[in-house]
Amino acid sequence: MTQRFDALKCLAAAASFAVVAGCATDSALSNDNLAIAAGFKVITPSKPDQQALLAKLPKDKVSPVNYQGTTYYVLPDSMNNLAYVGGLPQFQDYQRLRVAKQLSNNNLEAAQMNEMNAMDWGGWGGWGGPAFVGFRR
Repeated sequence: MTQRFDALKCLAAAASFAVVAGCATDSALSNDNLAIAAGFKVITPSKPDQQALLAKLPKDKVSPVNYQGTTYYVLPDSMNNLAYVGGLPQFQDYQRLRVAKQLSNNNLEAAQMNEMNAMDWGGWGGWGGPAFVGFRR
């Protein structure tokens, strides 16, 4: 019975690590989602000066841009020839959402690490020893 419980703990640990690794790969998409949630508008640059400006902006980063006398905050998506554009209120909301997301991710990682530390791996770290199936004496 304890052997099954140990196997389930190992499976749960592997699943936790897979979830953490999967969450780490979504950063570019989540920036776009955060911008939309903050009220940024999705635009397709149609004028040559807009396209040239978009090409100069750093990827995956919101940058302030002065365009025709007005300051906008722009998150470029050069792969799709799009830009997420907002004003100061939208940028401030975006920053708050980013901080909240980071805190949430940190809390999730801490909870997963606490769960891993709470598991009793035994003297062999859960990978062998007398309790391992097939190695009984």
